Amino acid sequence: MLSADDLQALGLTLRLAAIVTGLLLLLGTPLAWWLARTRSVWKGPVAALVALPLVLPPTVLGFYLLLAMGPAGPVGQFVRELGLGPLPFTFEGLVIASVFYSLPFMVQPLQSAFEAIGERPLEVAATLRASPLDAFFTVVVPLAAPGFLTASVLTFAHTVGEFGVVLMIGGNLPGETRVVSVQIYDHVEAMEYAQAHRLSAAMVAFSFLVLLAMQIWRPGAKRRA
Repeated sequence: MLSADDLQALGLTLRLAAIVTGLLLLLGTPLAWWLARTRSVWKGPVAALVALPLVLPPTVLGFYLLLAMGPAGPVGQFVRELGLGPLPFTFEGLVIASVFYSLPFMVQPLQSAFEAIGERPLEVAATLRASPLDAFFTVVVPLAAPGFLTASVLTFAHTVGEFGVVLMIGGNLPGETRVVSVQIYDHVEAMEYAQAHRLSAAMVAFSFLVLLAMQIWRPGAKRRA
């Protein structure tokens, strides 16, 4: 059985992943739509910045986020001006760091889904006098539903599996920043292999079930069958 500390870390991890996924749906959708539609010269640089967490070592990203959110960093100074507490080694800091780290897992699938729609459905919507906002919610969103599902599942699963970034930003505070990956590391470091095995096996089973559910409930899967 999982210990109370393991369950606490698991609950914290799932809460972090759910919040990050929700935030990235709000922030990543307009960014992915812009990348899919724009012909601006800034498309390449912005797309490269979005994809940067895919190639950067997590500790490098975590280090620079730590500097940015620290007392002398721009984000830290801005937060201090607002009268809020410091972000490093807090759950809120974990959320911000995870949003940056999981950004490409939300934006890239959505961008591909938007690009696959093409211009024709939007042109038809325009002839029916639908506003751009109406066309997006009534035409684009239903057609891109598989992309939204894939992006959400990948973002959630990636956030659950974070280690380097969350350790750099959040440290190892029980009940506050100690997520599952850090808890497993603690077990291994203490040579508590049985506890590490149980928690790792639980995460393997959870990840498999999430991906299986995505395959079963994927919009359009039954129609293609």
